[in-house]
Amino acid sequence: MTKFVMLQPVSVELRMILIICFCWYFLLSGVASQLTDPNEVNALRSIRGSLVDRFRHLASWNRGDPCTSGWEGVICYNSSLEDGYLHVRELLLLNKNLSGTLSPALGRLSRLRILDFMWNKISGSIPKEIGNLTILELLLLNGNELTGALPDELGNLSNLNRIQIDQNYISGPVPKSFANLIKAKHFHMNNNSLSGQIPAELSRLPILVHLLLDNNNLSGPLPPELAEIPNLTILQLDNNNFGGSPIPSSYGNISNLLKLSLRNCSLQGPIPDWRNSPRIAYIDLSFNQLNGTIPNGTLSINITTIDLSVNNLHGTIPTSFSSLPFLQKLSLANNSLNGSIPSSIWQDRILNSTESLIVDFGYNQFTNISGRLLFQPNATVGLQGNPLCSSINLDQCGPHNNDFSNVLINASVIGCAPNSCPPPYENGPASPTVACFCAAPLFVGYRLKSPGFLNFIPYANTFKEYLSFGLNLDNSQIGIDSIQWQEGPRLRMYVKIFPKQGVREFNRSEVLQIRDKFSGWRIPDNQIFGPYEFINFTLLGPYEEFVSSSSSSLSKGALAGIIVGAIAAAVALSALVSLIILRRRNKKHYTSSKRRQSKRGSMKIDGVKDFTYSEMATATNSFHDSTVVGQGGYGKVHRGILADGAVVAIKRAQEGSLQGEREFLTEIELLSRLHHRNLVSLIGYCDEEGEQMLVYEFMPQGTLRDHLSANTKVPLTFPLRIKIALGSARGILYLHTEANPPIFHRDVKATNILLDSKFTAKVADFGLSKLAPIPELEGNVPSHVSTVVKGTPGYLDPEYFLTHKLTDKSDVYSLGVVFLEMLTGMHPISHGKNIVREVNAAYRSGMIFSIIDDKMGSYPSDGVEKFINLALKCCQEETVARPSMAEVVRELENIWLMLPESDTNITSDSSVSNPGKHMTPSSSSVMKTPFLSQDVSGGDLVSGSIPSIAPR
Repeated sequence: MTKFVMLQPVSVELRMILIICFCWYFLLSGVASQLTDPNEVNALRSIRGSLVDRFRHLASWNRGDPCTSGWEGVICYNSSLEDGYLHVRELLLLNKNLSGTLSPALGRLSRLRILDFMWNKISGSIPKEIGNLTILELLLLNGNELTGALPDELGNLSNLNRIQIDQNYISGPVPKSFANLIKAKHFHMNNNSLSGQIPAELSRLPILVHLLLDNNNLSGPLPPELAEIPNLTILQLDNNNFGGSPIPSSYGNISNLLKLSLRNCSLQGPIPDWRNSPRIAYIDLSFNQLNGTIPNGTLSINITTIDLSVNNLHGTIPTSFSSLPFLQKLSLANNSLNGSIPSSIWQDRILNSTESLIVDFGYNQFTNISGRLLFQPNATVGLQGNPLCSSINLDQCGPHNNDFSNVLINASVIGCAPNSCPPPYENGPASPTVACFCAAPLFVGYRLKSPGFLNFIPYANTFKEYLSFGLNLDNSQIGIDSIQWQEGPRLRMYVKIFPKQGVREFNRSEVLQIRDKFSGWRIPDNQIFGPYEFINFTLLGPYEEFVSSSSSSLSKGALAGIIVGAIAAAVALSALVSLIILRRRNKKHYTSSKRRQSKRGSMKIDGVKDFTYSEMATATNSFHDSTVVGQGGYGKVHRGILADGAVVAIKRAQEGSLQGEREFLTEIELLSRLHHRNLVSLIGYCDEEGEQMLVYEFMPQGTLRDHLSANTKVPLTFPLRIKIALGSARGILYLHTEANPPIFHRDVKATNILLDSKFTAKVADFGLSKLAPIPELEGNVPSHVSTVVKGTPGYLDPEYFLTHKLTDKSDVYSLGVVFLEMLTGMHPISHGKNIVREVNAAYRSGMIFSIIDDKMGSYPSDGVEKFINLALKCCQEETVARPSMAEVVRELENIWLMLPESDTNITSDSSVSNPGKHMTPSSSSVMKTPFLSQDVSGGDLVSGSIPSIAPR
């Protein structure tokens, strides 16, 4: 007898949910089948096992599938290939603080096109198995600690376009097998310990354009066959030892050559005749033992640099050295040249305000100057050490400056009020149609490895045109924040890239496209600018949320190509079913659900009050505009009066503000346990009705920035500024040394230093603060926290900006910028001018008192001098050169003790109503004469005005 089991009726909601589940299962089953090739998954795990990832940048490699789960730095093809698997296309792990070694398993990523481990600390040798990656296009290993010899197997990379192994410790010869890299355009192998002779076989490379082997231990003779490389434009072999061999005469016949640099190579013999190199623009053969005369052939009109100094040349100066329209440097110093110096070399040049010319003929045997003895302002001529100087009294016979030291500042944006854009927004470069707009730029660390000039400023606009063309942007979207010449010579810079005018921010897709153009070397080569280095791509402000997606596992559109069809159908069905279910719910259930959504889970923190939205609205008259006392990127600050009569400051985050949930919670948690007279006190918070508000003690004198502005009603005297500086430093010192655990503030700036009724300084805004590192298992304490860069442009520690390593010295740098504001009244960045750079320039020129804030009134020059020295030392480029916060406090206390007792009596409100009231005018207190002194430790001050971007 058959038994029937009666099933209970299934509700409509449950049946619909089951339908959704089945639909999702079947629709996404196809997605699950498209996974990464198992061999490549195992290879990636082996690669990870050979690396040391102290800061957990590769934490994502412990979960899911590489191509579909967002493994850091793993970029895959958009779809599966013929075998049904996804494959790794790019491995981008630049600047991740990785150490360890490179695994031979790299050779199993058979579809890899870009291998990028730049700017890490990886040691060991280059695995020969990389030679198995036959479709590899970019091999980027520069800026590590690699040792050993170059494997011959790398010569199997028949599709390789670029090999960058520079700035390592690689030894041994250049393999002859590299002659098989027939698609290679860039050989960057400089700054290693390579030895032996340069293989003549490299002449077989048909499209090689850049051969950089400088700063190695290569020996000679130089192979004449290199002149046969048909497309060679840069041959840079400086600082090797070619054992007294000559420069092959064939090097004067390289038809496409733009730059020949053989400085300090122990070369002898004559100089090649370069009449058959019609495009050459840069010749540096200095510091050799070359002899004979200088060829008197026709030179390229494009030539910018001729340096033949420190050789054994004799004869006269060729007439062809006159009338060169783009010449920037001509150095023939320290030879045995004789005869007459033609003044036409500098007199025939008409130099505009951006151009300059250095001519150095020192320490030869010249007896006179032909032509007029007139010297242009922008032309520097050196004649010292010649017989003519004994008979002619000329300034040019004195010490000679043979270096370019140029710093480019963005042109002022005409019509834009200073600091009219709230950070992190800036005034974008002006265009013919728009003079002023606020936008958030992208910051790119960029370096020209072998430029064809020594003065960049005349080429600045051309460079912007070149870069904007390569990025498919308008010229007006490119800004250059600063430049600095580095050893090489190489030219490093910060490039700012702005959205198109009328748009405040790039979207995610645009950010990734720009980054890929740099990291994939998709910007076409330029002859005058030469090869470039991509140092970093730092995302600040509104772009911080893009950090995790900037190295997503699949290239953009890949996941969409895999799952878009499945999701579209399932989402549509889910939406329909959800609508039906919602309509079946009763009103009571809907109301209670709505109420639960409006109130977040309550936080309970001892000593901090949880206010209701109603209490905040009552305290501020429903947030009336009349109660607003400040505003920033997070929203507005209101003055409020609580029910008990207490006056408070209420920071109310606006929708879409830069202060997110994490920063909100961080500030509550940190301030609830920080108690110091120079730190602002947190009274409570409100987290309901979709609002985030923080309630602080009210600081009636506002921010330090308010009192440094041009329209302040209460200008600060020098003693009062020292008091504020000392209070600020003490508050930060407490964070660094007495808080448990210690804290790095990360956003020290003048608007985050608040003043109470007695002008006591209190450091505020801990939303970006970071806990200091804790001891590791072995008991060591790391010196820094590795973190995404956050902060305010103009105050950011340049080393932190570049390396993402946050230390206590990062706060020291930021506070140093605040000190410079207090001294000058200037903003950190105004019209493209950087305060650190401006003060350093005034300091070096002996005109520092000319930029002291006039609103300070009279002041003791010795005290101001010490304060300037301290501020500049805090702003040193190198972290190790900056003082600790304890040293900053100690020096400020010393300055305070130098002031007369009457000057330090400034604790009452009346003491600041009359600026300079307590100053006793004297020769020392009002003297504003130029000075040049040493820093507070007794050593010479080093310019720290321009952040270095060299990771090593």
